Amino acid sequence: MAKVTLIRGDGVGPEVIRAAQICLEAAGADIEWEEALAGEAARKEQGSLLPSQTLDSIRRNKVALKGPLTTPVGGGFRSLNVEIRRRLDLYACLRPARFWGSVHSLYKDVDIVIVRENKEDLYAGIEFDIDDEFTGIVKDEIRKRTQQEFSSHTAISLKIISQEEAARIARFAFEYALANRRKKVSCVHKANIIKFSDGLFLKTFYEVAKEYEGKIEANDIIVDNLAMQLVQKPQNLDVLVLPNLYGDIISDLAAGLIGGLGIAPGANLGDGMAVFEPVHGAAPKYAGKNMVNPTATILSAVLMLHYLGQKREAAILEKAVRRVIEEGKVVTYDLRQDRDKNKAAGTQEMAEEIAKKVREIREKD
Repeated sequence: MAKVTLIRGDGVGPEVIRAAQICLEAAGADIEWEEALAGEAARKEQGSLLPSQTLDSIRRNKVALKGPLTTPVGGGFRSLNVEIRRRLDLYACLRPARFWGSVHSLYKDVDIVIVRENKEDLYAGIEFDIDDEFTGIVKDEIRKRTQQEFSSHTAISLKIISQEEAARIARFAFEYALANRRKKVSCVHKANIIKFSDGLFLKTFYEVAKEYEGKIEANDIIVDNLAMQLVQKPQNLDVLVLPNLYGDIISDLAAGLIGGLGIAPGANLGDGMAVFEPVHGAAPKYAGKNMVNPTATILSAVLMLHYLGQKREAAILEKAVRRVIEEGKVVTYDLRQDRDKNKAAGTQEMAEEIAKKVREIREKD
């Protein structure tokens, strides 16, 4: 039996996590849950948004299933999701984007895997505010070295790319491609303009690619060109490896191709440790309304089952999700042709329908 840390999260998190649990139980997943708190629930109960006990639980169990956590825009604490990844050295973010049968999918043949570097780039959070005394020191030093002039009202963020982390994420992408019978890994960058940081990411990618010659094809794509290719011919893309910020943006774009964030799963992986979570946010305005699509969290649980080696249970649950979405009868409003909220199933009802399909599949098997 696998012991897994369970973090219900903020906003709609508890609802989608409960939906995933219903489906996992139906699939016969061999899991023992250890509940832990993060986000607003943790602040209210334990006085900390990210208690040390929660991180200790994940370190001890090595695997966690997590609901979304609230991230304020423009102020307040830094993203808890980013902090968890940093503290646990979860350097790789895996976000598959596949066609699941949604009536709102723009393409029927999308099967892309996004591998996002999780620790560096602008997400490293090394920033200096407009009123920070160090901002002036940074501006003066840059001015001396580059003759670049700045407005007196300037904030600065540093884009960090290291050779070590670039190599680690590139190798992860190639190893994933090998293990999952993928044919091509594409490095996404803006090295034509950002020549040193993105340039290092690209150079390191090709150095790692030499280890996989004859096994996996390697190429590179400039990020703005990739955005166009995703819209025009996404079927030509396979595994994409990207720096942190590009990976965040492009994974949302890819989710739009397959029907939205409601069906976009995610995994954050390190060496011997993993946290699984949906790509979407906490959506607090929908909390407690039994409206949101649970599929992204359920599919994140499928990724978790694969990681745990419970392959049969993962395959059955994945098949059940596909059947429910393809039938389009007991689905949340975002998956309905008419998007009629009055006729749509709730979060719980869709989860129970998936669980019902799981039991039917298991009986036939």
